[in-house]
Amino acid sequence: MAKKKIENNNEATKSIAFETLNNKQLAEAFETDLEKGLTTEQAKTRLEKNGENKLAEKKKKSVIRMFFEQMKDPMIYVLFAAIALTIGVSIYETLTADPALVSNWFLDVGDWPDVIIIMAVIIINSIIGTVQEVKAQTSLEALKKLSSPESTVIRDGKHVRVKASELVVGDIVVLEEGDTVGADIRLIESSNLKANESSLTGESVPVEKDASVVFSSSVAIGDRVNEVYMSTPITYGRGKGIVVNTAMKTEIGKIAKALDNDEEELTPLQKVLEKLGKILGIICAIIVVVVFVVDALWIISGGVDSMKNLNSWIDALLSSIALAVAAIPEGLATVVTIVLSIGVSRMVKANTIVRKLPSVETLGAVSVVCSDKTGTLTQNKMTVLEAYTLDSYYKTEDFVENNTSKDLRLLAKGMSLCSNASVDEGLYGDPTEIALVAFANQFNMHKKDLEKATPRINELPFDSVRKMMTTLNNDNGNIIHYTKGALDSILKHTNRILDKGEIRSITKEDIDKIYEANSYFSDKALRVLALAYDNKEKIEEENLIFIGLVAMIDPPRAEAKPAVSKFKEAGITTVMITGDHKDTAFAIASELGIVETKDQCIMGEEIDKLSEEELKEVCKTCRVFARVSPENKVSIVKAFKANGNICAMTGDGVNDAPSLKAADIGIAMGITGTDVAKGAADMVLTDDNFASIEKAVEEGRGIFANIKKTVLFLLSSNFAEVFGMLIIIILGFPAPFIAIHLLWVNLITDSLPAIALGMDPKDPNNMKQKPRNANESLFAHGGWWVTGGYGIVITLAVIIAYLSAFFMNGMYTWNDIAYCANEEVIHLAQTMAFTTLAFSELFHMLGMSNMDKSVFTIFKNKNYMMLVAFIVGVALQLFVVEVPGVRDVFNTAGDKMNWTHWLITMAMSLLPLIVHEIVILVKFIIKKTKHNKED
Repeated sequence: MAKKKIENNNEATKSIAFETLNNKQLAEAFETDLEKGLTTEQAKTRLEKNGENKLAEKKKKSVIRMFFEQMKDPMIYVLFAAIALTIGVSIYETLTADPALVSNWFLDVGDWPDVIIIMAVIIINSIIGTVQEVKAQTSLEALKKLSSPESTVIRDGKHVRVKASELVVGDIVVLEEGDTVGADIRLIESSNLKANESSLTGESVPVEKDASVVFSSSVAIGDRVNEVYMSTPITYGRGKGIVVNTAMKTEIGKIAKALDNDEEELTPLQKVLEKLGKILGIICAIIVVVVFVVDALWIISGGVDSMKNLNSWIDALLSSIALAVAAIPEGLATVVTIVLSIGVSRMVKANTIVRKLPSVETLGAVSVVCSDKTGTLTQNKMTVLEAYTLDSYYKTEDFVENNTSKDLRLLAKGMSLCSNASVDEGLYGDPTEIALVAFANQFNMHKKDLEKATPRINELPFDSVRKMMTTLNNDNGNIIHYTKGALDSILKHTNRILDKGEIRSITKEDIDKIYEANSYFSDKALRVLALAYDNKEKIEEENLIFIGLVAMIDPPRAEAKPAVSKFKEAGITTVMITGDHKDTAFAIASELGIVETKDQCIMGEEIDKLSEEELKEVCKTCRVFARVSPENKVSIVKAFKANGNICAMTGDGVNDAPSLKAADIGIAMGITGTDVAKGAADMVLTDDNFASIEKAVEEGRGIFANIKKTVLFLLSSNFAEVFGMLIIIILGFPAPFIAIHLLWVNLITDSLPAIALGMDPKDPNNMKQKPRNANESLFAHGGWWVTGGYGIVITLAVIIAYLSAFFMNGMYTWNDIAYCANEEVIHLAQTMAFTTLAFSELFHMLGMSNMDKSVFTIFKNKNYMMLVAFIVGVALQLFVVEVPGVRDVFNTAGDKMNWTHWLITMAMSLLPLIVHEIVILVKFIIKKTKHNKED
């Protein structure tokens, strides 16, 4: 393998584990000089052959394409069919009237209202969807921003600065503290080198790198101490390495490719609405056939002359089209989009920005929340939680300015002075050292004040062999040096101990106590550092005086534990998926209440050995997945989904991006989150608060409940339209509606109440319910009864109002009505039926707001849109019925309606609300009776 030449970043690199090659083998494999680097000519050739060190960009959708993609909906297809049929019939009618006018059919304004209204719905729906999509940033654009702008390389034996995009495999790169790595690099030299890989692997502390390590076999990305990766910052030390992968072959590139290949999935609501659209499409086809057959039978029963009358067949077809229009809730797609947009606005108040509109509702169905640990459940900030000096343990509440323990104060002071970090004017330095400086700040011992009073004279920097760091300071003329490091290393060089301000020789009993404290901290997965000091003028690490220990960890967010508890109450499982170590992950997870035993934890290397079916079984019991790769995270998310769960994934790092996209809903952190994570996510938490997810889920459940109400409300109206038309056509009477009446009700009169229902406040108890099944129909839990029951009530109201117009004009028999030739009476009957349908929907809206409470309680919810929708709905209906000119377009006869007609219309319109109140009363009586029996 070592002899294989690698001149470019091609498929050959996939089979090579670079962590297993020594320096000589690397130089041979990449044909480079470890001292002089590549020649300028070699670099130019490789750059031309393999391209720039940039991530491949996904082709952007044009706005036009986005606009037309919004129309990929079965219900939209039916609307287009209705437009085509209307235009076709219009052309036929023009042709039969005067063949010479066929080219001017579009001048017939009588056909335009239907077409314009339907097209307006389609266009508005597409515009809303397009605006939401345009706002979304692509994840690959964010990934591109992560590339380091410049790197220092050795070419022709000289150090030169080049753009990171110009790096090629075989380049020798020089790394210094503060650099951002420009490509995947195998180290050939290192000196106290540390890299922050938290965004890539989930490791909560910077990783110590060692170029001298050569593995015998391939190891996981988080364990490759002899490699550094594109986009990760160098936090300490220096090094030199050879570029082994660039562009899409880097670890970041693999993530980019995974994001690019991941197909978008429909949300649960989209699946339900798609299924509903198909069902309604089938119903439409059936209705058209049934109505046409019924009309055909009436035509046939009229004899040969009737059968030869082509206009009779055209009228039959128009009746069929009108009924098809009645069956389709044309405003449903737009209303659902608007309700989701309202949900987006509500999410902002819950500190959540929604990037993909349908995701608003998906939260309501979530049954599993897979969360990254670092930066999501934890603060992504190392913090000293406990400390120890001889015979004394301290916790965070002891870290205060007025603490009189001299040993503890000296421990804090020494840790701060023996660090290179600063926190008072922005965080700078190694996260561990930042924690130590912040620890001293709690005693009001700020780094800049300490360094002013006790300036540093000299130092011995940390290295991975000694595992210690020492600084020599001048403390008011007295020389003192502090040494911090791993406990074993410190104790090897210690012969004295500080005991409550007094210095004495260290004993075996003291050492046992110190190790006991170390074990106590380690069992809690805390990272332990020891501190010693001495007053010798020469800086050396021998015969030291032991001071104490500090124990630190990246602590859980304060709000995370109650959020996990709330999720449990709501039937939602919280799962931790992290690149960090198993012990650390378990400690945090157990503190948060995610796990109880270590049996519920599994390592990434174990996951690699599992089949898909085995992983699905593991996911039924495991709640912590540690030391996992980005690929593992995606597999875990998919396994949970395969088990029938709606899966949310939270995260903030680059390593979270593929799983964020693979989840049903990806949630990124807005403050600490990388651009990659935000780009791959469906929504972003602006406050990085895990508890905001719980609030967002609560909002999501409320939004789904509102969407369900709007769908049931709209379909009950369509039910009444269809059956009102069907019954009257079967009876052989003139049609109660014309197509424009039905479009007006479906698109205008119904839409305002539906939007008002979508603005209802959420049920305060919805987080005490279990998550709904992802495959649950909108008609579950009595939905069919609501739609059908109120549909029948409104149908009866419409038919009674319709027939009343004939009765009041002395037409009582079937023959009188079926063969009525009085157009004024027919228009009057249609107007009463049309107005009753419109008004009954407004009263029905009031009842639908809460199916379990009286209408007199709904305004306590302060949903004033209900009142607005009601008033505007009444005003609009009066506008089309009463205003001259508009009446002609809608074929209404408001000028022929007297107070008796209006009284009957209003009485019939109230029927749905009266039935609602009766149902509530019956429910109350049943509940009261049952309660009395139990007592």
